[in-house]
Amino acid sequence: MAASRPVALVTGASSGIGRATAIAFAGAGFEVVGTGRKTAGLDPLAGVRFLDLDVADDASAETAVRRVIDDSGRIDVLVNNAGIGSAGAVEENSVAQAQRILNINLLGVIRMTKAVLPHMRAQGGGRVINVSSVLGLIPQPYMALYVAAKHAIEGYSESLDHEVREHGIRVLLVEPAYTRTSFDTNAAQPDTPLPVYTERRRVFDDVLEAAMKKGDEPALVAEVILTAATHARPRLRYPAGPLATRMSRLRRLAPAAIFDKGIRKFNRMPT
Repeated sequence: MAASRPVALVTGASSGIGRATAIAFAGAGFEVVGTGRKTAGLDPLAGVRFLDLDVADDASAETAVRRVIDDSGRIDVLVNNAGIGSAGAVEENSVAQAQRILNINLLGVIRMTKAVLPHMRAQGGGRVINVSSVLGLIPQPYMALYVAAKHAIEGYSESLDHEVREHGIRVLLVEPAYTRTSFDTNAAQPDTPLPVYTERRRVFDDVLEAAMKKGDEPALVAEVILTAATHARPRLRYPAGPLATRMSRLRRLAPAAIFDKGIRKFNRMPT
């Protein structure tokens, strides 16, 4: 049965940015489907129905999209938000751990996008909003796997946007900075830790904890996602919040040596 309202599918909607995004879309009049790996027992949200989805699994992604199409008749907006943080020096992350993190953070976006594109083409339009990060533009020591995924999402999204624009589809990027969520506490810790990095990792944990406490509220990011999904003439990239906007500009405008020095200073690393 075709929906009388536009339909938004939001991945990773059980908490944080995803939950705030589901609330924002419901408030804007969308029919909203929010997903999580295990949604049974989640606190209900007005105007949002939940659906189990594991973005790391091909069949789960295809089944979830097919179910939304069967129930609502269409998907107008896909918000690819589901993801996991990572911590540790690159030497401390095994290849197997890298595969797990990239399977969620990068291939999860690719799976969901491929699953919705045929439906969006058939209906003559739609928007895919990929939640990237300011770390898709800049480096962050001791988070290389997360940063690698976000850099890849930036290039994937911009390239795909050119491919599908003639079919009425836009693929857009929202780039938050630090946000007050459980991101840091839920990040995947290194599975092969090395003593040589223990102290530096401890300093990084302190830096990240302090940055998260000063971060933006998830609702701020959600409003930027909603803007990207509904604006008549959308931009490709939407920095979300003051810090993300500043860092985006600095990355474009600051001399490389000065920017490099700033990254090391922020992370309390020797210069």
